[in-house]
Amino acid sequence: MAKETRSRMVDAAVDALRERGLQGMSFTDVLAQSGAARGAIYHHFPGGKNQLAAEAAVQHGREVRDRLAELGAADPKGVAAAFVEFARPVAQAAAQGAGCAVAAVTVPANEENGELCRAATATFASWTEQLERNLQQAGLAATDAEEKAALLVALLEGAQVLCRASGSTEAFERAARAALTLFAES
Repeated sequence: MAKETRSRMVDAAVDALRERGLQGMSFTDVLAQSGAARGAIYHHFPGGKNQLAAEAAVQHGREVRDRLAELGAADPKGVAAAFVEFARPVAQAAAQGAGCAVAAVTVPANEENGELCRAATATFASWTEQLERNLQQAGLAATDAEEKAALLVALLEGAQVLCRASGSTEAFERAARAALTLFAES
């Protein structure tokens, strides 16, 4: 039962981070959404809000990485096209006000939140490494795979910010077209 409570709290924190960011995430909202008792907060997360947020970002990051691992394709352009299709609903959600739970823990980036930035850095690196593996398996040379994987992660994260700010997916669609053109030249 304790593991279920903890897991529900982390899931609720992911949602809160996506919807309201780190500063807007409150224990009250996490408890309400997870159905956990107030005493569960420091029982499961003695490090407080930062610990809960870091664990939520890491969990969300693992889920994304696992989905990226499933993006198989016969060639690098196919991997990029599959990535764009994977990312399109994320951009659509961003245009409606939802952000990235991992990116949310990086704002504000200060020494107090160093553990959160380290969690985000490791998570983004795991996404890049997974995409790099996908691209290499599809025939792209290691150096090109590394650079283009980094481009795709930057496209995803940057487009979310732009889509959320504008309320439109136009920035994502433009960036996706440009990225696919680069992959066509591979």
